[in-house]
Amino acid sequence: MHFIDIAIFILYFLGMLGIGIFFYRKNENSEDYYVGGRNMGSTHIGLSVVATDVGGGFSIGLGGLGFIMGISGSWMLFTGLIGAWLSAVFLIPKVNHLSKKLNLLTFPQLFEHFYNPRVALLAGIISVIGYLGFTSSQILAGAKLASATFTTLSRNQALIMMGAIAVAYTVAGGLKAVIYTDTVQWAILMGGLTFIGLPIGYFAVGGYDGISEVVHPELLSLTNIRWPTFVNWMVTIVPIWFVGMTLYQRIYACRDEKTAKRAWYLAGLFEYPVMAFMGVLLGLFARVGAEQGLFIHLGYDTPGSMDAEMGLPLLLRTVLPAGLMGLMLSAYFSAIMSTADSCLMAASGNLVTDILEKAFPFGDDDKKVLRVSQLATLGIGAAALFIAMNMQNVLELMLLSYAFMVSGLFVPIIGALFWQRSTPTAAFWAMLVGGSTTLTLIILESKLPFGLDANVAGLSASALCFILLSYFGPETARPGLLKASLLKKVENEAQP
Repeated sequence: MHFIDIAIFILYFLGMLGIGIFFYRKNENSEDYYVGGRNMGSTHIGLSVVATDVGGGFSIGLGGLGFIMGISGSWMLFTGLIGAWLSAVFLIPKVNHLSKKLNLLTFPQLFEHFYNPRVALLAGIISVIGYLGFTSSQILAGAKLASATFTTLSRNQALIMMGAIAVAYTVAGGLKAVIYTDTVQWAILMGGLTFIGLPIGYFAVGGYDGISEVVHPELLSLTNIRWPTFVNWMVTIVPIWFVGMTLYQRIYACRDEKTAKRAWYLAGLFEYPVMAFMGVLLGLFARVGAEQGLFIHLGYDTPGSMDAEMGLPLLLRTVLPAGLMGLMLSAYFSAIMSTADSCLMAASGNLVTDILEKAFPFGDDDKKVLRVSQLATLGIGAAALFIAMNMQNVLELMLLSYAFMVSGLFVPIIGALFWQRSTPTAAFWAMLVGGSTTLTLIILESKLPFGLDANVAGLSASALCFILLSYFGPETARPGLLKASLLKKVENEAQP
């Protein structure tokens, strides 16, 4: 790799670390660290949301889908558009109001408000585990990109480098550092894809004539997808917009409801069609390059001899000249880091606020809470790095983490916000049954009819358990609803 590319790459990482150090000096308490002081605008939040959701897993993963499926792989992020807009309409009006009223810092605190501390604790544990896996997938994505580009760098060396840098500026700066670096990183990614990756990749494989000569026609069609695949994406990705801790932190960080809604609408449009088609087209170009023999000198004779997710990094390494290679690498590492840092913040917030604080109350010492939060972020980052060293597939690890959180948390939060009959017992057991069903089916490699994902069974089991226990369980109403009704009764009796 040319020294110009290495210099650009180093400057990029130093810039990200600089932002972390800047906000390290600005943060005064846990509210600054986890929700950015609750006064952020829609543009920064919106770009941070899409940067976090798409990130490196989807960037590298979409390239893999484009390599295998062609442009039909873009339907994966169409589910992101649906999820973003549904949550803007139905979730944000309820949650933004509560966040200001109750000074919420985490997603599981909603469960404590609507149900009880035991339910909130279980939600915190599920969220920590899910985001630990998700952080690992992002570090793995970065390692694949780095090891495919730097010939002297092994995957484990790349993992350590990626993990150390992402953890360092996240530990230092908290959510504001994450959101502002996300804005910069997303701008770099969009510029890199639009002005470097797509045009150079397109002409390197011979334009449309080169593409149409070597790929099967179905790879150029939007109908090259089976209905169970789309259903699996829908039930895994749409619900994450209702249970994702990273997203709740950004709702809490918005100055008001209108700001949050604008941010979510903006994020949805960037997911689909913008990023969806950019990602799969680059993966398709990599497939064409493999068919044309562009990677023979790297030891890959046919597309079948390659890891599909390595196609895109190998294409960039092969066709980009010195200087542009460094810029494009920085663009993809931007996507990866923007998700890794957000997931670290989410897992740290859950661990400190929803688990450690319950077991070892910190009192009113804001400085102590801030330091514990930074240490927790460091510990989670180290654990995520260990997991990444023992996994192979980015998209598989990312969707597994999604599925675990969704099957455990989606039904109880929908019940809390929209169904007054729901009870703490129903919520607790729906989380356990949903999450454990999905994990058991995945571990046992059990196959569902029509090729449906284990998450479908997990969500179904969670919903059934939740409904039955809400009707026939020991409680007849949620504690939060009982308090609200008693308060209203007192207010009515007090009126003359």
